[in-house]
Amino acid sequence: MHTNAAPNVTAAALAPPKQGAARSLVEAAHEAICHEILTGGLAPGEKLRFEMLRKRFGFGASTLREALTRLVGEALVTSEEQKGFRVAPVSLEDLADLTRTRKFIELEALRESILNGDDAWEGRLVSAFHRLSKVEAKLSSGPELQQDEFEHRNNEFHYALISACPSRWLHHLHGILYQQSERYRRISLVNRVVPRDVHAEHKAMFEAALTRNVELACQVAGEHIERTLAVMGKVLSAGMSPGG
Repeated sequence: MHTNAAPNVTAAALAPPKQGAARSLVEAAHEAICHEILTGGLAPGEKLRFEMLRKRFGFGASTLREALTRLVGEALVTSEEQKGFRVAPVSLEDLADLTRTRKFIELEALRESILNGDDAWEGRLVSAFHRLSKVEAKLSSGPELQQDEFEHRNNEFHYALISACPSRWLHHLHGILYQQSERYRRISLVNRVVPRDVHAEHKAMFEAALTRNVELACQVAGEHIERTLAVMGKVLSAGMSPGG
């Protein structure tokens, strides 16, 4: 009887968790606060008081403290002794540093991905670009209403581009830098002070990668990453709120 039961237990353990499956309270708190920071619901520099967070999210102090500590490690929250937690600030200087570093990592990952990509990689890229194009077609009618869907599809597309890169460390570092830049992407998406055809930028990246033109793909991807920095410079100089 034990022998027959083992394969079922193993299969269940290895199966991916179903959507909506119970997660730990800390994971749930971390995800909720992280989303609010990335979307501007919790503004850059805002004091994160436990009572406010408890009322807003419904978690206890110990759970919130552990979630906030994790967010400190992800550089989305800052912590000072005796002063508590705050949402990490945003600044043009920070984005400039982030942009340089992200380009260094992402373009190398893209280069290796194109050189190593097979038919399955091409399929992932075509599928991701198609899904992204569908949501980009709706951006002009109200980008603030499409932010979450756009960010999800944009993440899928950028990951598909580098998914054939064999370096796990490049993938890990890219994930960190991509998340850090999300707040800035959302701000630039809503504050359209600089005319920008994001779909055309993604199409140029897609076509260059699919035709295995490594140098062109890296060039247009680098320009795409830098464009958010240019937009944010205009946003901040115009006195617009970094909160979106």
